[in-house]
Amino acid sequence: MTSLIKKNASGHAGDGDANLLINEVVGVPGGIGESARLGRASAYDTFLRGLLPSREGVALIAVGGLGRRQCAPYGDLDLVLLHAGVPGTDELAASVWYPIWDAGLRLDHSVRTVSEALSVAQDDVKVALGLLDARLVAGDQTLADALIRTAADHWRRTAVRHLPGLRAVTEARWQAHGELAFLLEGDLKEAAGGLRDVGLLRAISAAGITDALRPAVRAAHLRLLDIRDALHQQVGRRVDRLVAQERDGVAALLALEDGDALLRRVAGDARTISHALDDAFRAADRLRSGRSRGGGAPPARRPVARDVVEHDGELVLARTAIGARPDPSLSLRVAAAAATTRLPIARATCEWLAAYCPPLPAPWPADARAALTTLLGAGPGLVPAWETCDRYGLVDNWLPEWTRLRSLPQHNPVHRYTLDRHLVQTAHEASRHAREVERPDLLLLGALLHDIGKGLPGDHSTVGVPVAQAAATRIGLPPTEVELIGTLVRLHLLLPDVATRRDLADPVTIASVAESVGDTGTLDLLHALVRADAAATGPAAWSDWKGRLVAELVGRVRTALDTGVLPEPPTPDPALLAGPLPVVHLTGDRVSVAAADRRGLLATVAGCLALHRLEVISADASVVDGRALVECRVQPRYGLPPDPVPLRADLRRAVGGDVSVTQRLRGRALADRGGGAAPRVVWHREAATNAVLLELRAADAAGLLYRVACALDEAGALVRAARISTLGADVVDAFYLVGGWPDDATRARLEAAVLAAV
Repeated sequence: MTSLIKKNASGHAGDGDANLLINEVVGVPGGIGESARLGRASAYDTFLRGLLPSREGVALIAVGGLGRRQCAPYGDLDLVLLHAGVPGTDELAASVWYPIWDAGLRLDHSVRTVSEALSVAQDDVKVALGLLDARLVAGDQTLADALIRTAADHWRRTAVRHLPGLRAVTEARWQAHGELAFLLEGDLKEAAGGLRDVGLLRAISAAGITDALRPAVRAAHLRLLDIRDALHQQVGRRVDRLVAQERDGVAALLALEDGDALLRRVAGDARTISHALDDAFRAADRLRSGRSRGGGAPPARRPVARDVVEHDGELVLARTAIGARPDPSLSLRVAAAAATTRLPIARATCEWLAAYCPPLPAPWPADARAALTTLLGAGPGLVPAWETCDRYGLVDNWLPEWTRLRSLPQHNPVHRYTLDRHLVQTAHEASRHAREVERPDLLLLGALLHDIGKGLPGDHSTVGVPVAQAAATRIGLPPTEVELIGTLVRLHLLLPDVATRRDLADPVTIASVAESVGDTGTLDLLHALVRADAAATGPAAWSDWKGRLVAELVGRVRTALDTGVLPEPPTPDPALLAGPLPVVHLTGDRVSVAAADRRGLLATVAGCLALHRLEVISADASVVDGRALVECRVQPRYGLPPDPVPLRADLRRAVGGDVSVTQRLRGRALADRGGGAAPRVVWHREAATNAVLLELRAADAAGLLYRVACALDEAGALVRAARISTLGADVVDAFYLVGGWPDDATRARLEAAVLAAV
């Protein structure tokens, strides 16, 4: 009620005190469920009736949750003091509002005449929607009826005209809050498919446009209200965002197995609401276009694909398709037509396909495989078309594995979507790279199946291979292509893992990847897949530096596969090999230092960079012509690059042995230590040339590279290179230690030194 309701500017009790005050002063019950919400509404009504003296021409109107009798445990009270121009209204309003504030309740309030309230509603469609929930709590029934009846009548007459603007506002809200069905920490109220969308469905139904509140929608709405009740009770204050740390507690209050079961319930109900709202908006569009035609000729039917025609902005089946024996590939062909034309499939058509389209044989016919490729490669039209088909159970007929994948949460913090949406989104992103590969059809299918092993015991890249290959066989791919799909699933993390954790100048690294990939066609498919996977995961999964590292790795492996010769390692910057020492160069994301040969130079440089809030992505140390060289790739830890002048000065002083700089580094590093689970060290024996690989898995923290490099140096190890890979709150840091495989005692000593430094 943005314009009609004036937000309370007065102080009120904090949420921690509100529960006590509400129970003592107002007597509002807690609890979860419809009866608890009705009980809260009844208690609020009783409390509010005692605040308004009996007076003709004055009415207290509830809107929002209280108006609907759907009061959350820590919801607001939205009230309108309606009057007919009687004197002393301001004093009367104060006598009502202040006891509410004193009771510790949140209050949105306004004082209006009927004409004022209707005038505001006429200018603001959101206010008009709010008045559809208006309900008399106390006072003049005739006055309240005049507002409620007139507001409802006005909405019925103007809804079709107002809905396009309301839809634009709604889509902006969806863009800001995302889709509740696919989010791991969604807003139960504001996200697409949330409680606010149910208000839109209620308004569209009130306008008589369509029956938007079908039984499935009502049931989904009640379950979301129960979840919000439980979330309020779990947290002890008003909150609508279902964050990870509260999921298990909310699930327990609702007698669900765990937080994953809760997320699946939220996803299913949000989908139901989202689909219903899509249908309702389309019904409004058809009604508006029919009125614009002025009752003329009915809309024409336009063929768009075999057995599929467009009718009034929706896709329906051709009459010949309905009369004949259905083709098992028909549902896929309709979905492909919807994705490529970006037109919705009519609800009746989806229901007919779900009821009468026969299951696909194994292997699929060629028409079905072609339709699947068209669907997956359709770009922006893929996701809505897939979701519509999934709503009516068609996807389960295509891929029986989808039942397990649907709404499956992913607990890695870099992921923004549930697993099913991530897979479809990856296929959409892969279509952007279709022209870069020899077999775009296999890229699209590999993208859809790459994480199919998630949710099963074991490494999903391994356990997913037979599952993906079984699906590919059922779809009708020949054995060589089935094997390639398995390779894409098994190796879909290879390129980013190696690029960020291994020395790309080491011939062993390149030879190992080339041997795993086998040929340039597979390399191109993996390169396209990893970029699509990252884009579908979320912004934290990719960056410019990661893209450059992966591209560099792909280029080196391609050279090895094409020529059979491993590429030469890059030569040091000639500027580092000339001029007086020390030499410090800052170029973009690169920091290069040359100094007199001595131990500990890498640790000193890493610590100085940490002091200036720079994260080291990769580091290389070498000795050329008696000069110790350290070259690092860096990125700002907090987004803002440091001032290069003091950075260059500190680097020159530090590598020159200035003790004061070293003391500052140690102090800062100790102050910035991170927490997290117990760190772990993993050794790799044959992963490098003339070196062994020590891999540290630990919580991310500023100065970690500095501390570990210092510990290794003090323990007598010589670090040739380091690769730093950040995964959410954790890191996997790889250190190349010069020399052969150390004995058990040496490994234990180095491992203890590293863990102590962490």
